[in-house]
Amino acid sequence: MKKVVVTGLGVLSCAGSGPTAFWSNLAAGKSGLGPVTRVDHAHITTRVAGEIHDFDANQHFGKEIDLMDPFAQMGVYCAREAIADAGLPARFEGGEGLPCPERIGIITGSAMGGVQSEDNGFLQIYAQNASRLHPFSIPRMMANAATSHISMTTGAKGAAFTISTACASATHALGEAWRLIRHGAADMVITGGCDAPLTRGVFRAWEAMRVLAPANGDPATACRPFSADRTGLVLAEGAAMFVFEEEEHARRRGARIYAEVAGYGATADAGHITQPSLDGPYQAMLDAMTTGGIRPEELDYINAHGTATKLNDATEIACIKRLLGEHAGRVSISSTKSMHGHAMGASGAIELAAVMLAMQHNVVPPTANYTTPDPECDLDVTPNQAHPREIRTALSNSFAFGGLNAVLALRKV
Repeated sequence: MKKVVVTGLGVLSCAGSGPTAFWSNLAAGKSGLGPVTRVDHAHITTRVAGEIHDFDANQHFGKEIDLMDPFAQMGVYCAREAIADAGLPARFEGGEGLPCPERIGIITGSAMGGVQSEDNGFLQIYAQNASRLHPFSIPRMMANAATSHISMTTGAKGAAFTISTACASATHALGEAWRLIRHGAADMVITGGCDAPLTRGVFRAWEAMRVLAPANGDPATACRPFSADRTGLVLAEGAAMFVFEEEEHARRRGARIYAEVAGYGATADAGHITQPSLDGPYQAMLDAMTTGGIRPEELDYINAHGTATKLNDATEIACIKRLLGEHAGRVSISSTKSMHGHAMGASGAIELAAVMLAMQHNVVPPTANYTTPDPECDLDVTPNQAHPREIRTALSNSFAFGGLNAVLALRKV
């Protein structure tokens, strides 16, 4: 089996856009969550979200911007940034010493797809009695839009598709990219996730489930994973894209390597549509460690799914205890969603970026906004302050509604 490494990264999140700003804010425990400004409060009760304020798509796209929903704009932008970060040409045209376009794949994840375009279309039809919609409504709404635009922009002609598995979408996409390279079906894959779900319709749908955190004063502190006073998740938008590459291919071209993607686990609970089980997440973590050749005593850090909902956080901690046994008390854990919110299908990609940068800096980012210990979450969740630690191995967890679980294992190179 071939080894897979990461050679390029692009990230957009409310906690910072670009690797430098993103990591600086995470390491400082600085939350990017804030008041909702994009949706009229007359139509929603939610007062907090993870909105990105330092990205203007008009500065990065020409007339093609009209063909893309915001989720695709963010995905394509991050892909371009990852490709440049990897020291690759903006467009793959082959040639001596250059990557072959037919050996470059694209796999992205998105839970919501072009929901802003869809929401606007429904408003025009049902509320405004519009007689026609934007002629490119379908290309804007389709979940594979980011994948398609990345292919057209870069000239990559290998296997290209999109995975939609709710909150595990990006991690499934990253794992399948790993699998594609590992089995020799591609030399390189542009992969990650993107979602822009901050619409009136999406807010109302999540409000109906009663799992969104209220602002309760300072919106920046609304998301409190593992804290006894946690009150729910905070919706966010964002994207992160990577260049995954076969190790020898990367070394031949002298690429800088962030980390090795060592293992991957994907499982289903076969249980409740919204309530997590112990068996499914546990098995996904075990499979990621097993395929990555990582023993429990070797694991240094887990970036937890950590949504700040009562049941999910307690269940994840129970799974970690079962997985690691007596070593569970020695592993560092944190939920960076406390700072960048829950970006739905993009979360796993944003969190993988956090893990890679943590490994580079040998610093565990904190779980921000932690106030009160919870007896059911009694492991080291790195409350409030970053913790210096050599991170040689790590897991990145994503657990989705529908009982779909995906976990990546990383190793320092």
